[in-house]
Amino acid sequence: MYFSLALIAYIIDYFFAEFEKIKYLKHPIIYMGNYIKWFENRFYLDNIFRGFILTLSLLCIVFIITFTLTYVDNIFFQGFLCSFAISSNMLYKSVQNVIQSDNPKYAISMLVSRDTKDMNDSDINKAAIETYAENLSDGVIAPLFYMICFGLVGAFIYKAINTLDSMVGYRNKRYEKFGKFSAKLDDVANFLPARITALLIALLFFSKKAFLQFQKYGKKHESLNAGLPISAMALAINIKLGGPTSYFGRVKQKPYFGDGKKEIKKEDVKKALSIKPKLDIFIITILSILTISFY
Repeated sequence: MYFSLALIAYIIDYFFAEFEKIKYLKHPIIYMGNYIKWFENRFYLDNIFRGFILTLSLLCIVFIITFTLTYVDNIFFQGFLCSFAISSNMLYKSVQNVIQSDNPKYAISMLVSRDTKDMNDSDINKAAIETYAENLSDGVIAPLFYMICFGLVGAFIYKAINTLDSMVGYRNKRYEKFGKFSAKLDDVANFLPARITALLIALLFFSKKAFLQFQKYGKKHESLNAGLPISAMALAINIKLGGPTSYFGRVKQKPYFGDGKKEIKKEDVKKALSIKPKLDIFIITILSILTISFY
């Protein structure tokens, strides 16, 4: 178990999450995304096998690079690299910017794939909370989980899987087959982290309702995992998320997650974001205790 590595990575992300502002320092996800675009432009075919080759090739590249880097036997160097797999502060600031921006519709369009042109204030706030809840799993808990279990290699293999899903894992004409393997692999990778995230949301908001009912609502989502942290957040802050949502010009009749109010205010977004300091304290405390215990 790599508790100390995860602790160092999380603390670095907490204090220095703005590495992306350094011009000569590109985030590893950018390189992954560039490879996926290159492969798709060069080798795309509308079949599952070609998508499988994309996934396999990227994971092999990431494994070779990260495994080689583990030979640099310095925990602070590896912790620095692992911090790039965590996006806790960046996620928080991105969602916070939605409610602070003079143009919130544009701000939310940078975070979601849904249509934003006709969104009202409640739709924007709803999208912000859904994005935050879902990405607490994808951007924080899941990479930490795989980092703790498998170190540097595990953290970036997970990020590669998640990046593939975010770029080609769509159920539309172009990616239904090409992205199918990536999407299924992402479902498997996120199975445990999504449920851990939902439980943490319920715990840190001291919400018995969220703890007991997040699975009831979460299983209505078409994704095996995404609905769980979304439902936990909705139940914890007493709102309804989901509902009719427009994607690529078509309205999808999504189920509702939660049993609270439908009209979502900025205050609700702030309440959702209020979990961050509690989550930071919880994660740093637990990782510190485990690091000392297993030292």
